[in-house]
Amino acid sequence: MSKKVCVIGLGYIGLPTAALLANRNCDVHGVDVVQSTVDTINKGEIHIVEPELDTFVKAAVNSGKLKADIKPVEADIFIIAVPTPFHEGYVPNIDYVVSATKAIAPYVKEGNIVILESTSPVGTTDKVEEVLKENGVDTSKVYIAHCPERVLPGQIMRELVENDRIVGGTTPEATQKTVEFYKTFVSGEVLSTTARTAEMAKLTENSFRDVNIAFANELSMLCDTFDIDVWELISLTNRHPRVNVLQPGAGVGGHCIAVDPWFIVHAAKEAKTEAKIIKTAREVNTYKTEWAIEKIKNAALEFENKNGRKAKVACMGLAFKPDIDDLRESPALYITKRLLSEGVDVLAVEPNIKSHNEFKIVEYTKAIEEADVVTFLVAHKEFKELDIDNKVVLDFCGVTNK
Repeated sequence: MSKKVCVIGLGYIGLPTAALLANRNCDVHGVDVVQSTVDTINKGEIHIVEPELDTFVKAAVNSGKLKADIKPVEADIFIIAVPTPFHEGYVPNIDYVVSATKAIAPYVKEGNIVILESTSPVGTTDKVEEVLKENGVDTSKVYIAHCPERVLPGQIMRELVENDRIVGGTTPEATQKTVEFYKTFVSGEVLSTTARTAEMAKLTENSFRDVNIAFANELSMLCDTFDIDVWELISLTNRHPRVNVLQPGAGVGGHCIAVDPWFIVHAAKEAKTEAKIIKTAREVNTYKTEWAIEKIKNAALEFENKNGRKAKVACMGLAFKPDIDDLRESPALYITKRLLSEGVDVLAVEPNIKSHNEFKIVEYTKAIEEADVVTFLVAHKEFKELDIDNKVVLDFCGVTNK
């Protein structure tokens, strides 16, 4: 007998999850607060860029197994996959999780499973239980758990199935029931723990990566001072069998790595202690973006002083990582906006999106032709074969490292 699944949030995690489950014979009801997103999905189309997702969604909708709406319905399993950003001052914001929980409360009944997939501060799954209880749900008869997503944009459809998953319930029974559900479509190992440990595990994964990227970014700034090619240096250093320095960039972006470490820092502060390394890494990666802005402005000013006219600066890439359309917390987008706000003549380039509501998107070959200063902010595949002559080139992501 197929399960009825209600997925709240049809973004970069919710929609792929909904489409996958629908293609695994679940009856899936997807919920999103944006009507245009709902309409797009119900036509069998997608509103985000992700390889293979369009095929999954089209098949799911055509089979009648996936339907989208702005309101939830009764189901066997509820999956909450909404954003968890932060307020000013890097204070965690779980407002969307609370709203989603309130929205499903009238439909949750005895024996249901409620899963929080959103990356969340420690204690958020307990908050979901609290909100359900406040809204009339007998939570002693409902199985509530956290199972953080841990997929890579660009490979989501594969990694949803192949990656190991961590499941932590608010009770051992909730953990067991939720593990059984994930085992129906995950080929990787499904690991059991508590809700709070599952929450902390996801934050730890992303903080670990943030710390290691910070090392690479700090190294790149030092190499600039020492007149050393950082790409060559990292390549040589990584020949050591126990060293694996990551690649630097213009900062760190995305909905996870640029956000999640602050959840730990904030929790530590509330507990009257400090997450020193994690906080410093966040500050280094934020500073790298400011450093890049100053490098670009100085290059544009030098060109103007030398040539007697303002430089046209091509900002190559706006997404937070290569070959995707995701602009969330993107340092490249932030750099582009800052340059524009400070009067720099910018040619904004992003081959993975058609338009932006704040500025014009320029085709990348045209931008290279028109620009005086070319700044590579994201290592999109389209940029790696470009031949650039008679331009000032600033490469923050290794595009020209051939």
